[in-house]
Amino acid sequence: MNSSKIHHLPELEDRVHVFHNREDAGERLAGMMRDYHREDAIVLGIPAGGVPVAVVIAARLQLRFDIMPVSKVLYPWTTESGFGAVAFDGTEWINPDLAASTRLDEASIQSAINTAREKVERRVQRFRGDKPFPELENMTTILVDDGIAAGSTMRAAILALQKAMAKAIILAVPTAHADALNRLVEMVDAIYCANLRSGYSFAVADAYEHWTDVTEDEVMETIQQFH
Repeated sequence: MNSSKIHHLPELEDRVHVFHNREDAGERLAGMMRDYHREDAIVLGIPAGGVPVAVVIAARLQLRFDIMPVSKVLYPWTTESGFGAVAFDGTEWINPDLAASTRLDEASIQSAINTAREKVERRVQRFRGDKPFPELENMTTILVDDGIAAGSTMRAAILALQKAMAKAIILAVPTAHADALNRLVEMVDAIYCANLRSGYSFAVADAYEHWTDVTEDEVMETIQQFH
């Protein structure tokens, strides 16, 4: 792992229940990222759970805020685990090893990709309407989610930002598994992760005292309040 790119809080390492909620997590990250205060940068929240974290970072650092819809490509039998992801611009990334290990046929894989694509397109329409995406070329982008377990969602998002010719890509997540960051670190310019964890068992929710799913209505409300 390129540790020089990864910024974390040693006092929170390998601990659970370190944040009260997503807003508290955003405050902790903003405190780690003071160097970006009023910089020429934009904060991009991944809905749904990344949005309440991202808006706090954007507000505290006085930066522009926008959303970046990305969806996991889920296994047919679960609503949580996936083997890839699709980003807002159609960029997709499929983990061939995970797809092969489940022995899914090509039709099942394509169906899962189409479902993820439809979800992203629906969220783009609901959250943005006719508003165009911001011009990201030569911009410093701060990509925010509420945590990284395996990293498929972030990988697709990073690939989309690379395609958009972003000047710099910064990941900001309250919590993440060290192995996932190891797979992503060479794709980005820096990673800020307050609660870095390792070990066999990992769940994003374990970093939070209060954890609930964020609804699309809540995302809309947050976007409207920020703007």
